[in-house]
Amino acid sequence: MSNDQDFAKKFWDSIRSDMTAMVGLSGVDARPMTAQFDGDRNTIYFFTAKDTELAGGVSGPTDATLVYASKGHDLFATVQGKLQIDNDLAVIDRLWNRFVAAWFEQGKDDPKLCLLRFDPADAEIWKDASSVVAGVKMFLGMGDPKEEYKDSVSHVTLT
Repeated sequence: MSNDQDFAKKFWDSIRSDMTAMVGLSGVDARPMTAQFDGDRNTIYFFTAKDTELAGGVSGPTDATLVYASKGHDLFATVQGKLQIDNDLAVIDRLWNRFVAAWFEQGKDDPKLCLLRFDPADAEIWKDASSVVAGVKMFLGMGDPKEEYKDSVSHVTLT
């Protein structure tokens, strides 16, 4: 597996587990959103209300940024992609769960319900290069931390 594929796999495994990321648009600050996944597709969905700034900022496929930090802070990513409204009833049915239902009083028929679809394109992914060994080496003046870190970041395509 190439280094880029390894980074991409780690990103997908991690975000599928943690399910929380910050999503923003030009003119709309990033906000925490709960990620939903439809099978193994490399698409991320977010339930929100139609009257939110994020949903209001999307009139068609719109450039968006997803910022992710794993719960253990061992992986970080900034992902560029397109965000669009995708109120496909079949997808909503597959992704619907009790946590989403808690936000929408009228269930799947709630007039405020909006499903956003994020199609990732390019990402910069960082693995935490900190370790006890790296810390000791730096303390003892051994090795170059920049050299040790170079294999801990990758620019990848996630499509």
